[in-house]
Amino acid sequence: MRAAGLIFSNIHDASIPELTTRRTMASIPFGGRYRLIDFALSNMVNSGITKVGVITHYNYQSLLDHIGNGKDWDLARRNGGIKILPPFITAYDNAVANKLYSTRLEALMGVMNFIDHCTEEVLVLSDCDVICNVDLSLALAEHETNNADITLITATVDTAEQDLDGKAQIPTFDEQGRLIDIDVYSGQKGKVEICSDILIVRRTYLQRVLAEALSHGRSSFYRDVIYRNVGRDRFFVMRYDGFFARVNSIQSYFRCSMRLLDRSSRVNLFYRRNQPIFTKVRNSAPTRYLPGASAKNSLIADGCVIEGTVENSILFRGVHVGKGTVIKDSILMQDTYTGDNVHLGCVITDKDVVIKNDRELCGHETLPFYIGKGQIV
Repeated sequence: MRAAGLIFSNIHDASIPELTTRRTMASIPFGGRYRLIDFALSNMVNSGITKVGVITHYNYQSLLDHIGNGKDWDLARRNGGIKILPPFITAYDNAVANKLYSTRLEALMGVMNFIDHCTEEVLVLSDCDVICNVDLSLALAEHETNNADITLITATVDTAEQDLDGKAQIPTFDEQGRLIDIDVYSGQKGKVEICSDILIVRRTYLQRVLAEALSHGRSSFYRDVIYRNVGRDRFFVMRYDGFFARVNSIQSYFRCSMRLLDRSSRVNLFYRRNQPIFTKVRNSAPTRYLPGASAKNSLIADGCVIEGTVENSILFRGVHVGKGTVIKDSILMQDTYTGDNVHLGCVITDKDVVIKNDRELCGHETLPFYIGKGQIV
């Protein structure tokens, strides 16, 4: 079954304003060398999808810099490839409203021209706030077998590890996997099965519901498409059982990043057979560990210089850790510089942060201490 992809880069920006002031949700750094969009893109490329549209809103300069022409994902193609879709790029698209979109359904209305010109039978829709490594080829095969209008990919979340909010959707389905009901998360504890916000939609069906939504002034995909038509149209569910995390706050970003320090979680996400996670390749020198340096249970990217102690932390490219400095339970993004005798605990630094000598900063896993891009402490 031929499929194209659509990725929403902005619709969850408001949930983590600390990291999206100067970038989109899609370009938030994660795991030492990745951006959040890498997971959505890799899921599609690993499943044979070679035509992907990225729906943008604003603040997408860093996203453009990261994606480039798409060659790192094998999407630099004459036919298909990756396409950046700015909001409401034609007067026809802007018929939905005289404003930028704020919901998934409005974003889809804004790229109807792209959807109408697709020749693929189905479209895979993916948000950028989810971190997973799902085999979409299996889901596409099930979608075709079921002759489904929409297939929702679900994941099981342990509320002790992942905070859920009122945007999480809880599906109910029968033994054949057909959706019979869906509702918003209402505070259940323990392991909860939720929609991952990765959906496979038959293109002609999507065109029809978008036309109806446009004519009736509807704005919510779940409320006005899924809820309204469940039980009548052919909606199915496919379970995903690998690593799954959703970034919906600075706390959840910190917690799901720290999960990568567990080897089994790391293997489950990055080393699934024939499903690598691709990202932009950079040619940096190996990390240097100078005399007196110590590193324990940490992810440290290339290009770093370590003179102090790093424990249970994630360091992105180009980070400098000074003499006598101790970094614990922290995330230091690209080109962060720490001076000598600095102590950091549960701290997140954005890019190009400078922390001078003898500073001591401490947060907590429930409220990590965040330092914005380019700041000097």
